[in-house]
Amino acid sequence: MDLYDSELEVIDVAESLAATLGADENHTVAAAVMDTYGRIHTGVNVHHFTGGPCAELVAIGNAAAAGAGPLVTIAAAGDGGRGLLSPCGRCRQVILDLHPDALVAVPRSGAAGPASSPSLLRGDHLGEEEPDRAVAGIPLARPCFGLFRTYRARAAAR
Repeated sequence: MDLYDSELEVIDVAESLAATLGADENHTVAAAVMDTYGRIHTGVNVHHFTGGPCAELVAIGNAAAAGAGPLVTIAAAGDGGRGLLSPCGRCRQVILDLHPDALVAVPRSGAAGPASSPSLLRGDHLGEEEPDRAVAGIPLARPCFGLFRTYRARAAAR
């Protein structure tokens, strides 16, 4: 499935912002999100030993603070020319819970492609840098990985 111009624009904004991050180890990933009004909101991760927020979550928060409508496209890119990145497991869950209809740009064999929020949570788009039996870089036992791939979230407990 090809990307629309609006999705390519979101990827370009994320990659352009990532290119400006420089050598600051506290900010290594940039994200861009587009709302239903066509406005693009951005964010960068905040690295901290406690975990810190990912760039996608910062961008989602910035969009909410700006009064954005539902998000339609989400993309994240790494600094140092790493290009488009797949969201981590926590971001996948948040995207599914808050913006279930959003398309997320993910790397696919050297190119970018769209992925639906539910397919991300099932682990259909782990990214080439991750092993076959890992989710967000965390190795899983074969039975757990199979359960994760078929799991369909209905709600998140708080």
